[in-house]
Amino acid sequence: MKRVDDFRLKLGKDELVPIMIGGMGVDISTAELALVAARLGGIGHISDAMVHDVSDRRFDTSYIKEKTKFYKYNINNTDKTDIKFNLEHLAEATRMHVGKTMEAKQGSGMIFVNCMEKLTMNGPRETLKVRLEAALDAGIDGITLSAGLHLSSFGLMAEHPRFRVAKLGIIVSSVRALQLFLRKNAKLNRLPDYVIVEGPLAGGHLGFGDDWATHDLQTIITEIVAYLKGENLDIPLIAAGGIFTGSDAVSFLENGASGVQVATRFTVTNECGLPADVKQEYFKASEGDIEVNHISPTGYPMRMLKNTPAIGDGIRPGCESYGYLLDGNGNCAYITSYNREVAAHPDAKKVVVMDKTCLCTHMRNFNCWTCGQTTYRLKDTTRKLPDGSYQLLSAEHVFRDYQFSTDNQVALPE
Repeated sequence: MKRVDDFRLKLGKDELVPIMIGGMGVDISTAELALVAARLGGIGHISDAMVHDVSDRRFDTSYIKEKTKFYKYNINNTDKTDIKFNLEHLAEATRMHVGKTMEAKQGSGMIFVNCMEKLTMNGPRETLKVRLEAALDAGIDGITLSAGLHLSSFGLMAEHPRFRVAKLGIIVSSVRALQLFLRKNAKLNRLPDYVIVEGPLAGGHLGFGDDWATHDLQTIITEIVAYLKGENLDIPLIAAGGIFTGSDAVSFLENGASGVQVATRFTVTNECGLPADVKQEYFKASEGDIEVNHISPTGYPMRMLKNTPAIGDGIRPGCESYGYLLDGNGNCAYITSYNREVAAHPDAKKVVVMDKTCLCTHMRNFNCWTCGQTTYRLKDTTRKLPDGSYQLLSAEHVFRDYQFSTDNQVALPE
């Protein structure tokens, strides 16, 4: 019976354990979590989502405080058009977050940064270019392009000296999305080094509509394998979404995938950035506690726990401090919903906004409990303690269990 360790993920001349830990923001996929994966020969992700705040927490910088002070005059203004990001600060924060992580890296594995196109930051093109190039400046091993089609992202970093050195990949949920990306970037003569194929059971934002449950990860992978073969393209595929055991992973590795991306089981590890009490909420969740809703201002459906505090919370938009989801005209779907409810309830001390949420503030405070569909199975991966709580796991324990387990078994911690 095969194990994940019987396979290797080949990226150019590099051979790695075919396990990739997904990039969960905001700082849920911490540097510590990514460093474990790299030390053990796999791939770990950090996320550049809200990188200023992450830098402030890690390195005691004051980017958020300075931005809030600079735009203090606009806090009570419903128009957020003026809120812009200082591109030098964005580059500094990215280089610091990425650079310090790379300095600490040990082992034969790699560390990638997850970069979401939907973080439009009231300057979609210029802010994305800075994020990509600053990560390359800081020596990141690779960049995973997520949450969007990224039709222009390769072009934004094409002049960077590490454009053809670093590993570059994209997340897709359909063969059509990959076709669009490849056709748009054909003139650059630069194929992605890998493609993460994310299925409908993944956590956070989904690349599907309300029909997500009718899709199947293996079917999508098979379609993409056929397309790549027909185009004579050799690009490794990474299967992602709902892969809970090593045996699950082996099934994909035997049927078209070169590696797997996993995340849900790492949310309850010591190295994960979620607060301890939130990790217990993940352990306690039942299958009925998980939903896919539309409260994200990005326009993508989003999977999370039903009791997440972000649902129905009507906090004032915090764009002066954050504003990562402002589009190029200073608009955000949450601001529109918030202003509508304020106008409808002028005497309310606090309004309730059900259709959207302030994703920036809630993600920063770990109050948006995004999760994968298999979260309800986490309680079966550990031991219940005498006080009723569940024992947290080490990232190495979970990684090794994926790597060496067989027969759909899950190893409990000692």
